[in-house]
Amino acid sequence: MAVAMLDARGLKCPQPTLKITVMSVKMKPGDLLEVVADCPTFEKDVRDWCTRARKVLLWVKEEGMAKKVQIQF
Repeated sequence: MAVAMLDARGLKCPQPTLKITVMSVKMKPGDLLEVVADCPTFEKDVRDWCTRARKVLLWVKEEGMAKKVQIQF
């Protein structure tokens, strides 16, 4: 199980979720992706993305002005 990181700070939605989609093709079952983004709608967008992609959103944390999430593939 690998853990990948994606820093999407400074990107405006929907760019963070588009970057997640690009990274998802490299992920194997059980891998984790941690994403940090400061877009105001990021948490809602990533929740919607996980539902559509059938991936598990393990947690959401505040990181200063940004949110950090962990997605399990």
